[in-house]
Amino acid sequence: LHFTYDEEFGGLLGPGWLLRQGLTKPDLLIAAGFSYEVVTAHNGCLQMEVTVHGEMAHAAIPATGVDALQGAVSIMNALYAQNARYREITSRVEGISHPYLNIGRIEGGTNTNVVPGKVVIKLDRRMIPEENAAEVEADIRRIIEEGAAATPGLRVEIKRLLLANAMRPLPGNQPLVDAIRKHGEDLFGEPIPAMGTPLYTDVRLYAEAGIPGVIY
Repeated sequence: LHFTYDEEFGGLLGPGWLLRQGLTKPDLLIAAGFSYEVVTAHNGCLQMEVTVHGEMAHAAIPATGVDALQGAVSIMNALYAQNARYREITSRVEGISHPYLNIGRIEGGTNTNVVPGKVVIKLDRRMIPEENAAEVEADIRRIIEEGAAATPGLRVEIKRLLLANAMRPLPGNQPLVDAIRKHGEDLFGEPIPAMGTPLYTDVRLYAEAGIPGVIY
């Protein structure tokens, strides 16, 4: 039994550490589940922090500064426009629809009568199993930089906060899936589907280490 605690932050201090140290070498894994379905795949997650640097100025003479908030709005509009286009990308994994992006936090400015000199945005990009994480990150960086270019004098810093790869089924998990589905149907009297989920979990770390697993 592995009792770990850091899934929301990427799992690298819990199961990631156990796997790297070779302290655990399971043949199969059943991870804590949240539904009657046997979950065999899940989305990945990329979280990023974008710091938009402008130049503060008094609101009475705004032309003497560079409005970081106006630049941030341009960046966010570009990201939201891209988010709408993600609906055109469909996953082949049942239970997973399409990629999506969320801007979950924004902070900045000093006062109502001051042109904001700095704004920080934090975003969350969910990746379907078919996507390549490096390509997704490069594309997000491109969109941010192009959005920032609309405001002369603006400077942006982009930092990755978290990268959790998607979980893809390993061939060796089929006997485990079949057993759970069979006994689940016997017990509940209804078929137990095997499918994906749009969340991300620590199970991907075991899959990346070559250990077949399911969430149930």
